[in-house]
Amino acid sequence: MKRFFHRLKFLFTFHKSIPFLVEFFVSKEVKWTTKLLFLVLIIGYIIIPFDIIPDFLVVFGIVDDITLALILLQQMVKVAPDSLKEKYKKLT
Repeated sequence: MKRFFHRLKFLFTFHKSIPFLVEFFVSKEVKWTTKLLFLVLIIGYIIIPFDIIPDFLVVFGIVDDITLALILLQQMVKVAPDSLKEKYKKLT
């Protein structure tokens, strides 16, 4: 349950993650293979979204999309170099 509330809080502060995302993809400390992996995952999900709950169930349908985006961003934070983690400490 604690993880659920942590992700919910993270959702409402997602706009603060945009500078991290930009710096993650621009940073020379992040391997190009790692950048490519996350780029493929992001673009792949945009092109072919895998829905556990169909989007026509308005509120519930968006939940799986948001959850996947949050999990992906959290994984990016985990693999980010320590310098980025330190700079954007509130994301972790």
